[in-house]
Amino acid sequence: MDETRQSNVLFVVLDTVRKDHLGPYGYERETTPELSRFAREATVFESAVAPAPWTLPVHASLFTGRYPSQHGADQGSPYLDDDVTLASVLSAAGYDTACYSSNAWITPYTGLTEGFDAQDSFFEVLPGDVFSGPLASAWQAVNDNDYLRELASKLVHLGAMAHAKLASGEGADSKTPSVIDRTKSFIDDSDSDEGWFAFINLMDAHLPYYPPEEYREAFAPGVDPDDVCQNSKEYNSGARDIDDEEWDAIRGLYDAEIAHMDAELGRLFDWLRETGQWEETTVVVAADHGELHGEHDLYGHEFALYDQLINVPLLVKHPDLEADRRDDLVELLDLYHTTLDALDVDPDTVGQFGDSAVSRDSTRSLLADEYRTFGGATDPDAGQRAVLEGEDTADDYAFVEYAQPVIELHHLEQKASEAGIDLSDDHRAYSRLRAARSTDAKYVRADRISDEGYRLDDDPAERSPVDPTDDDVVAATERALARFEEHAGGAWDDPSETDADEADALAEADEETRDRLRELGYLE
Repeated sequence: MDETRQSNVLFVVLDTVRKDHLGPYGYERETTPELSRFAREATVFESAVAPAPWTLPVHASLFTGRYPSQHGADQGSPYLDDDVTLASVLSAAGYDTACYSSNAWITPYTGLTEGFDAQDSFFEVLPGDVFSGPLASAWQAVNDNDYLRELASKLVHLGAMAHAKLASGEGADSKTPSVIDRTKSFIDDSDSDEGWFAFINLMDAHLPYYPPEEYREAFAPGVDPDDVCQNSKEYNSGARDIDDEEWDAIRGLYDAEIAHMDAELGRLFDWLRETGQWEETTVVVAADHGELHGEHDLYGHEFALYDQLINVPLLVKHPDLEADRRDDLVELLDLYHTTLDALDVDPDTVGQFGDSAVSRDSTRSLLADEYRTFGGATDPDAGQRAVLEGEDTADDYAFVEYAQPVIELHHLEQKASEAGIDLSDDHRAYSRLRAARSTDAKYVRADRISDEGYRLDDDPAERSPVDPTDDDVVAATERALARFEEHAGGAWDDPSETDADEADALAEADEETRDRLRELGYLE
């Protein structure tokens, strides 16, 4: 086994990428020759599970080692509060750290870039002075007054405004080449004796799909991106239909975006090889979540926890891992511990974080022999406890959480209203969802729609729901979810818990805050 010391970690998130559209997972189209080449020297994980179906809570889990309900970053409270991040720990340990992305959620305003020595969001939808001025002032006013917590959801609509502009095609040019170039410059300039940690998020495969012409002609010849549905809320609200031909065109554009990302990622990989840094660099490639293209009558990555969204690609290159495929269960939050393990850093020994950082846990490190044997965990979290307290401790489960999606719901209601459609109170968009998933089964708990159970070993497409009273494996999965809910603070099964306060929080906002909200377009 290669014992080359791992001085560096390159962590790549392919935003919104389904694993079944990648070569290493058997896709018939040649979307990812570079990833397929990488897969020949990496471990390819078949059963990696994201802790949520969208960017903010997933990245917060990657950066803190906590489940979404533990770190609290979701659309109602769109930021990390006092959690110590992976980058903060590594920076304190002497590593140079950088984060480059064009994702609007990965910015200083959400706290996700906390601890990175260098960062750039490449997000140019709104001018920088808006973020540093009115938004910062309004955001602070919300955080300083508990009664104005409802304002947080109003502010989050900034993201909705940004996505609406992107969906028009304006500014849809890929920032990925710039992300790759800045990453190379950061690595080139790194002079730490310890090494470096570079985190990049590549956004091309996120709606809307406007791939470069070269890739569009290869994967979606003759398709004009402006002629297909680029707004998932139009479809999910029932305001627009999409036929099979249009779905084929949409999937072709999606594949073209993935192919462009793959080529750019290959450019970075080749440069690391050419500069002699490849062997001493641990490389992690994952998606934060996937995408639905009509499956289950849904488009995008909202309102559901189906496997197209949460069973994500994961490939890891490290000397302690064989170049092989693995079917065992992985939770993406385990990558926090895996990164610490790869660089042999423990927050407890860095000396400045106390109990505020999650300690390195070998039972959550992909590199450790005791991976997922939670009996050895010194301070088990909600997920570990849910597994340990099961009838058979050999049964393993991943857990997923999806709080009410403020932005998606806002846009869905808007599209429905424009089309004269009334959304029922039990529409799935209003539901909070939690799930337990094993390699064989899944159980999803919801507070406004029916729970769903599936035997993934027999029904991987999740077309035939199974009642736990009819299947012992699904029943065991439901019990695992119940144990997780108990340790995570209670089940999400009461819709009234998410009802807004009857008082109008905006009425209590001072005039300065209201002026800021008017500037941002939230108030008339």
